[in-house]
Amino acid sequence: MLSRLYIKNIALISEANINFDKKLNILSGETGSGKSVILDSLNFVLGSKADKNMIRYGESEAMVRAEFTVSTSSDAYKSLADLDIESDGEIIISRKLSKEGKGNIKINGNTVTASMLKSVTQHLVDVHGQSEHFVLLNEANQLAVIDNLSGKICEDLKENLSNLLKSKRELNDKIKLLGGDEQERERRLDLLNYQINEIDNADLKEGEFEELVNKRLKISNIEKILNALKAVDELFYADGGCADIIRSAGRYLSPITSLDKEYEALYDRLEGLRAEAEDISETVSDLADEIDFDEQEAEFVEDRIALIKRLKKKYGADESEILNFRNNAKNEYDALLDSANLVEKYQKQLKDIDGNIFEICKKLTDERKKCAEKLCKNVEIELKSLNIPNAKFTVDFTDYDFESANLKSANGSDEIQFMFSANKGEPLKPLNKVISGGEMSRFMLALKTQLKSLNGISTYVFDEIDAGISGYTAKTVAEKFVSISKNTQIIAVSHLAQVCAASDSQFLIYKTEEEGKTVTLVKKLNKDEKIDEIIRLSGNINNDFAKKLANELIEQFK
Repeated sequence: MLSRLYIKNIALISEANINFDKKLNILSGETGSGKSVILDSLNFVLGSKADKNMIRYGESEAMVRAEFTVSTSSDAYKSLADLDIESDGEIIISRKLSKEGKGNIKINGNTVTASMLKSVTQHLVDVHGQSEHFVLLNEANQLAVIDNLSGKICEDLKENLSNLLKSKRELNDKIKLLGGDEQERERRLDLLNYQINEIDNADLKEGEFEELVNKRLKISNIEKILNALKAVDELFYADGGCADIIRSAGRYLSPITSLDKEYEALYDRLEGLRAEAEDISETVSDLADEIDFDEQEAEFVEDRIALIKRLKKKYGADESEILNFRNNAKNEYDALLDSANLVEKYQKQLKDIDGNIFEICKKLTDERKKCAEKLCKNVEIELKSLNIPNAKFTVDFTDYDFESANLKSANGSDEIQFMFSANKGEPLKPLNKVISGGEMSRFMLALKTQLKSLNGISTYVFDEIDAGISGYTAKTVAEKFVSISKNTQIIAVSHLAQVCAASDSQFLIYKTEEEGKTVTLVKKLNKDEKIDEIIRLSGNINNDFAKKLANELIEQFK
């Protein structure tokens, strides 16, 4: 339920703080006093389109905060969990709008988008006005209305349907893994065969690509390598080169090696250096002899590198991944070759499941038609008491057979539409096409009287639903409000004395002047003030007799 609504800088409201009762709350006041502003503010915080024109003149920002208390088993509470927003059963929504058009929305302190806000508020409040039809007027929700009336019967059938659909999905997944239908499987086999042959023909070896890249680097630098090796060879073996110098140094040291161990050690080091130099020289010479530019080999290396690059783009980052892809493809290929019998078996099972689904859909349809017929009769009775004696209400079911049935939906195959006519001789029309606001208001009241507590909504809001109603019908409207408010909180704008008398909390909306500006104020009325308001709405003179009548009116609804 909506426990508190705080409004700041909306239209003529500078600031208003409204604490609502959990049952029947009535807003009344003179025409133009600002009653609609209260509902506009509520719609704003619930997620309706923001309009900068709603900001109070002279102010830079408007803000509305709504505080709700809900059951932890409610859909609203579950929707918070889906958004990862914590709650102990309290939902606090705040929404701001600046003159620049910038907005800010928070739920329990968490910033959210408008769509996220609506995903929560759609489970909190159902607003109905002269030209607004929420929730129950949405054809997508009408099927849920019928199912709620059925209760456990529809619930069990839909659970069976969900289990069959789950089995159907699992079988389709298995068939998909086996290549799907015959044509799809043949296409898959051709693709796998091509991929396997392409990798096999490449005759890959792990590490080959790196070796080829190194080889290409050498080929592209062959002249540079030969020049370097030739230069090193000359430095070592040319007259006066490195090798000659080391040998000469050894000849000078040789005669004195016997004189001291240090000289002998130095000579040994020179000998080692001479041997290393000779080995380096031989190696350089061998490397130079091995180098021979082969144009065909260079072309082979380039082609091989290009081939492996293409395979890497298709099948993996390196040779190991490519070969692993090939092995997996071969396993799938072998499995597909043997899959024809399995696919045929699974497809037969799918056909059987579709038959079972169709039977459950027909049972659902039969049950829904029974509930719809009962609902229509009861709503027509309610409408008669609301002074629409010739009202007709039916639920139109679209016919289907096995070929046209929707065998993929957990809601069954039904497509329905609420049809309504208010006047004798007028054809039934879809509910959302009905034009008259007054007739629609009474229809919604009649329907909600039948559906109270079934749709999970914790708060109903009615905007002048009693327009054009008086006398006996006014008393009936009040009684229906009382009936609904036993299970669902009601906030309603009303001009009827009877409805005001039935209220658990009565709020007066009025205008006054403050510092030269017109402002709208909201006042919760005490018992005596409520009596005065009932007298005003009745059009009577405020005297003892009128007060007695007002008290008697209140007593009727206690």
